[in-house]
Amino acid sequence: MPQVAAILGRKVGMTRFFLSEDGKNVPVTVIQAGPCYVTEVKDADKHEYSAIQLAFEDIDPKRSTMQMIGHDAKAGLSPKRFHREVRLDAGDEAEYEIGQAITVETFEGVMYVDVVGTSKGKGFQGVMKRHNFKGQLASHGVERKHRSAGSIGGGGINLGTGPKPKKGKRMAGHMGNATVTSRNLDVVKIIPEQNLLLIKGTVPGPNDGMVLIRTSKRLGKSKQLKVSTAKKG
Repeated sequence: MPQVAAILGRKVGMTRFFLSEDGKNVPVTVIQAGPCYVTEVKDADKHEYSAIQLAFEDIDPKRSTMQMIGHDAKAGLSPKRFHREVRLDAGDEAEYEIGQAITVETFEGVMYVDVVGTSKGKGFQGVMKRHNFKGQLASHGVERKHRSAGSIGGGGINLGTGPKPKKGKRMAGHMGNATVTSRNLDVVKIIPEQNLLLIKGTVPGPNDGMVLIRTSKRLGKSKQLKVSTAKKG
């Protein structure tokens, strides 16, 4: 099996998974993962990097485009709704072929995963909600602008003296609706019969949102030790 396992799915919601009869349980996110299909394989010789493109979920052809319909047809597939490219280590692309099905069974033996999703959009928000500012004083003499950011002057480019605020100045603005990655989540259980993946903890995005699940890329020392011990055992 390639070093990097990946699959597309939809977030179903959260529940609790009981580990034993004495009531010990963990909060898990249920993900309807796959089946996905490989619609393109890229190798280092031709494309200068190794990757595969995954397609997930059927879609009515009238809601797709002629280009995507033709692209999926080359893999012998009906039109798909989602397409995502997954980078692989050099040589791992040889494990895949166009039209191949990817199921949750790919994650058998995988202990930790990263989940990539789109966070809930919250519209235009002020600095108190967006950046956890405490707001202005509520004492006498303060105008009715207690939730405002205050002065942004003196925020020059480098030393605090310049013609414009410093880059990255925390201000009011658009919040949410951004790509978020939850790293190193525990894989609690795989249910191949129903294409379900139970992952400990929270996953970005709303219920029914599309997510990408992949093998963890950056593990801490304690989790690296657990993985290495499991492989030896």
